Amino acid sequence: MLDYFGYFAAIFIGLSLGIMGGGGSILTVPVLVYLMGVSPVLSTAYSLFVVGSTSVVGASGYFRKGLVSLKTAVVFLLPSLLAVFGVRKVLMPAIPHELFTMGGIAFTKDLLVLVAFAALMVVAATSMIRRKQAEEVLDEELHHRHAFNYPLILAIGLVVGTLTGFVGAGGGFLIIPALVLGARLPMKLAVGTSLAIIALNSLIGFTGDLSAGTPIAWSFLLGFLAFALGGIVLGTYLSRFIPGARLKPAFGWFTLAMGTFILTKELLFH
Repeated sequence: MLDYFGYFAAIFIGLSLGIMGGGGSILTVPVLVYLMGVSPVLSTAYSLFVVGSTSVVGASGYFRKGLVSLKTAVVFLLPSLLAVFGVRKVLMPAIPHELFTMGGIAFTKDLLVLVAFAALMVVAATSMIRRKQAEEVLDEELHHRHAFNYPLILAIGLVVGTLTGFVGAGGGFLIIPALVLGARLPMKLAVGTSLAIIALNSLIGFTGDLSAGTPIAWSFLLGFLAFALGGIVLGTYLSRFIPGARLKPAFGWFTLAMGTFILTKELLFH
């Protein structure tokens, strides 16, 4: 029964990506872990493939409209791709299964991934809840910036690549402010460029898993992806009628509740 909810959630993930241009990928790992029964570490690998593939679909629409800055994407991706591939190829396989014990809780590799992911969900949720205010600040800052800030773009690229590799999320809530403030991109151009960066980051990260010998259940993964792609196609169509900005705060509160649930469940009732 949970499998059916999992596939329905995959459609919801695609819907949110299509309508809001981001956000839905933050739910991919929890859906795979709690509804589909996939281990947390393997879920991050599957999430990279699902997030990357759905972002390709989203980015292609922006690219056709000329809303992808290739120059900015290249500068951002230089450190980001190295970080995400290195994390998936070297760091993740090197982390031992059991790390330490504290307060009666055995911190395993799976638990570390879930706690890190839940913390990222809380940060992302806060960003979505305060989205309108944040975008106003970004627009105001944009008018006071006059140079392409290479150090900022490179630094955020390194951070996002590391986060993407470790928890399997796209990191759009970090990428978009960096593109607006560091590269002086208008919001729509930043969203399109962000989707292109997330697509390449995630798929390159996934190749790190493949080269590290991670076992992949392709029939399951492709089936899950098919539902997510159906959702993003439907979401892209519905975005003509439903303003994504209105949905982001509500989705943010839902994500905050999910992140809090995971932290409570794993740390207090593990």
